[in-house]
Amino acid sequence: MTGTWTIFRREVGQYFAQPTAYLVAFGMLLLTGLYFNADLAFSVTERMVNPAVIPEFLSFILVFFAPLLTMRLLAEETREGTLELLLTAPVSDTPIVVGKFLGAWFYYTVLLALTFVYQFIVMQVTNADLGHSLCAYIGIWLYGGATLAVGLLFSALTENQVVAAFLAMATLLFLWLGDLAGQIVANLDLARLIRELTLGGHFSSSFAVGIVRAEDIAYYAGMIAIMLFISIRVVESKRWR
Repeated sequence: MTGTWTIFRREVGQYFAQPTAYLVAFGMLLLTGLYFNADLAFSVTERMVNPAVIPEFLSFILVFFAPLLTMRLLAEETREGTLELLLTAPVSDTPIVVGKFLGAWFYYTVLLALTFVYQFIVMQVTNADLGHSLCAYIGIWLYGGATLAVGLLFSALTENQVVAAFLAMATLLFLWLGDLAGQIVANLDLARLIRELTLGGHFSSSFAVGIVRAEDIAYYAGMIAIMLFISIRVVESKRWR
């Protein structure tokens, strides 16, 4: 536990010290702000405000932003040779991987908390359901954790940050498009199976509509656990090279 805490603090410190992390945060908050403003203007005249508008938008842009937050975590360490130093330290592989993941998830949590200001604006303008918003934010927090875990895995597999980001984006885009495919497939059983396997399928049909289901929480928790387990095995293999 001490090793995990040490790695976690190190990663959080690096996030708040690197210009790249601030650029990613700026881009993410800028896009969510522009989207929220456009949706609110449209909602005032055309339809009711969607309490989950920002989480739903984040479910798409995380396909591109999550890999940017995770691409350096292990790839940079491998390229610069500092991962070898970590592996020789009196700490096992699990605290290294888990600490780095928790650091990335914490940084994402901070960014997500900043977007909650939009919900206060919505509540001031309309009678939006706060419970619906909270469910959506819980869902997108778990969703974000799963996307970060996928990004961390690809960062462990290569020492090239660009390659790690590209492979993670391609995988996450495939998982995101799977939800759309599940909505247009004529065979109901096949459509249900496809959506059960995708990240978006466990968000759009539950958290996004104000419903919290144990099976969806279990899916995201399982996805995180599996990605971290594989990442730990990858790092472990580097110890013996």
